[in-house]
Amino acid sequence: MEVVIKILQFLLSLSILVIIHEFGHFIAAKIFKTKVEKFYLFFNPWFSVFKFNYKGTEYGMGWLPLGGYVKIAGMIDESMDKEQLKKPPEPWEFRSKPAWQRLIVMLGGVTMNIILAVLIYIGMLAFWGEEYLPTESVKYGIVVDSVGSELGLQNGDKILSVDKEKIENFRKIPEKLILDEAKTLQVERDGNIMNIEVPQGFLNKLVKHRSAEFIGVRFPFVVDRFSKDSPAREAGLQKDDRIIGLNGESTPYFDEFLARVDKLADQLVEVKIIRSADTMNIPIKVSSEGRIGVYPVSNMADFFEIRERNYSFIEAIPAGISKTYYGIGNYFKQLKLIFSPEVKAYESVGGFITIGSIFPSEWHWQSFWSLTAFLSIMLAILNVLPIPALDGGHVMFLMYEIITRRKPSDKFMEYAQITGMIILFALLIFANGNDIMGLINK
Repeated sequence: MEVVIKILQFLLSLSILVIIHEFGHFIAAKIFKTKVEKFYLFFNPWFSVFKFNYKGTEYGMGWLPLGGYVKIAGMIDESMDKEQLKKPPEPWEFRSKPAWQRLIVMLGGVTMNIILAVLIYIGMLAFWGEEYLPTESVKYGIVVDSVGSELGLQNGDKILSVDKEKIENFRKIPEKLILDEAKTLQVERDGNIMNIEVPQGFLNKLVKHRSAEFIGVRFPFVVDRFSKDSPAREAGLQKDDRIIGLNGESTPYFDEFLARVDKLADQLVEVKIIRSADTMNIPIKVSSEGRIGVYPVSNMADFFEIRERNYSFIEAIPAGISKTYYGIGNYFKQLKLIFSPEVKAYESVGGFITIGSIFPSEWHWQSFWSLTAFLSIMLAILNVLPIPALDGGHVMFLMYEIITRRKPSDKFMEYAQITGMIILFALLIFANGNDIMGLINK
């Protein structure tokens, strides 16, 4: 069921993005009185899910969810319809319009994707506001997995800065490390300030790790709920008890208790707890999996100061624009990492499986709209890349025409379109191949 929810969220987000993008081309073409022959959500080789004609334009939905398209009369696009180009140009065709009008039509999709991201962020900020965990509030330090340990971090470290720059939002630390190709981390360990150098080639491992959880937040072990047939509940543990020790050793934090109890499978252990103002020891039989059947309180607001900011609609407008601008900058940094000889981010470029997996396994509207805004920015930037068959390829040739006052021939544009489509299919195969290899190597 979780996979189905992820797929449904992905398809809904993709549908919104495609319709908005193609509407940008459509409305710009209509403004300049250019005929639009088709407007499709998803591609429709051989047949359409449905279609209808309205005022000379065929609207429909294809069955292949790889994007969508508008077919503009007199334009060489992915449909590769060359028959019309053999006839004399008509005034309502794309090829008959001035270069500046054609340029606006080609930038319409990208523009609408940026506007969509801005509108989503404005709506989110006005409706939900913002909240984040300040780095300075992570008072118990961090917990790290094997990748974090390889970086040189230890459980209990307090991260002070990245490349000597303080990061206000704790969750932005992995992003800062990777996108800015950071060289050092400054941490406090056992009361001492340390400078940790990022090992050569380590950022490539972080990118492949595909998780921000190589560093997490350390928190006290307070009982929230119990598993079915929980040994701890049978022994007398109660909700809100705080576990502070195991077999005479101090384990005030969840990660410490977990690391110790994991080695005591099938043994009777003595768990020290605080209940209200009382301290007591409770004997518990550990399961064969090395667990006592307890889930800790995981709400960060119970242990840390979570900063919140609410916005009026008017205040959300500049904040939404700023958030979009920040997202655009970050995505350009991500593209730059693909060509970084150290990071080698191309090895971790993902396709549809990767994109679909970033959606939550439960339907969560705030996460859905946040991811849709991010994907809208991503779609805008990728489409404006100067690759033939993408909007950016058409823009590149139009800029050449405007500057030189010479229009590329239809035959040249045809070959350029074919070349661009080959490049795009190769990239599509490469990205989705990475996904498949990732699943095989799991």
